[in-house]
Amino acid sequence: MNTSPQKRVLIIDDDEGLTEPLQLAIEAEGYQVMVAHDGNEGLMKIERDAPDLVLLDLVMPRRSGFAVLDNILINSRHRTPKIVMVTGNSEPKYRELALDRGVDRFIPKPYHIEDLVKTVNELLGKE
Repeated sequence: MNTSPQKRVLIIDDDEGLTEPLQLAIEAEGYQVMVAHDGNEGLMKIERDAPDLVLLDLVMPRRSGFAVLDNILINSRHRTPKIVMVTGNSEPKYRELALDRGVDRFIPKPYHIEDLVKTVNELLGKE
């Protein structure tokens, strides 16, 4: 029997058509999932809820994925969550910039939900 606390995943993406099915798929794996629809809301939830992993869109209103990423890295004194940048912008320079800044994975849209769930499981140590 697994007595470890439930891992938390935060999805930060302004596209509700993507976040809802992704949330359901990740919850089906046993994770607690929270959703934020812009960068500012995402930062608030990171501060309040301390997710173990963040799925972060690059292009969003109010604050870009890179601005959110920089804020996470600067302000996470005790523990930085795993970060997966998910974006429709597949230019190689964005991938390189994201990886250089410390994201754990960079996944272009469109993606298969099963592949993204597999990445979540790998990064959070679930086999």
